[in-house]
Amino acid sequence: MALDEVIISRAIIDRYFKKLKQNLETDAAIVGGGPSGLVAGYYLAKSGKKVVMYERKLSIGGGMWGGGMMFNEIVVQTAALPILEEFNIRYSQFEEEYYTADAIEAVTAMTAGAVRAGLTIFNCISVEDVMMRPGRIEGLVLNWSPVEMAGLHVDPLTVRSKFVIDATGHDTEVVNVVLRKVPGELLTASGAIEGEKSMWADRAEMLTLENTREVFPGLYVAGMAANAAAGGPRMGPIFGGMLLSGEKVAKELIKRL
Repeated sequence: MALDEVIISRAIIDRYFKKLKQNLETDAAIVGGGPSGLVAGYYLAKSGKKVVMYERKLSIGGGMWGGGMMFNEIVVQTAALPILEEFNIRYSQFEEEYYTADAIEAVTAMTAGAVRAGLTIFNCISVEDVMMRPGRIEGLVLNWSPVEMAGLHVDPLTVRSKFVIDATGHDTEVVNVVLRKVPGELLTASGAIEGEKSMWADRAEMLTLENTREVFPGLYVAGMAANAAAGGPRMGPIFGGMLLSGEKVAKELIKRL
């Protein structure tokens, strides 16, 4: 049988729009497809929650792909090894408390595991605003990333979610939108974004987990976005705190949902 190009197009369009319509209302929406977002999406979906992820880039994985300075190995401390094992990611001990894993294997295994658990991922989509109701965030305003990049005047579309997770890393993109446009203050020391501090791996790993929490009603932060929002330091290419942050935010939302 000869292949028909139009049927190929129809298959892509029909299946994509089915997926899109099925995720207009969700339990949790994750912005940013890095390690903390992927882990959060995995555990939320595994628990039976309806969860969606929006990543502005073509690829998923955030800063984990490049390891440190494009040496595609990552370091993970002992506390986070159970998460690597959950995704069947191989690792080896370097020294006591320090373990390494292949960055490519880690990203691909977490992505596949999260999708198979039930997470729906939309790439090439940017969040340009939030949907608010009195005193609470209730959804996201979306547009294609190429539209944003080209500066085209194209109106966005809106999706509703019971909770939003900002896992956009250093840029805290969703939190920045809320700070600029939504009445009220953030649940931080100053009521604003405290800002990321310089490298201090040990303290940053601890604070990444501590700072993973709700920063505005309906909006959580995870991963490096948590430290940037609360004023913690950066940690560099050690990823245990990122993984544990994703697990923590998922567990908290599972209880609330």
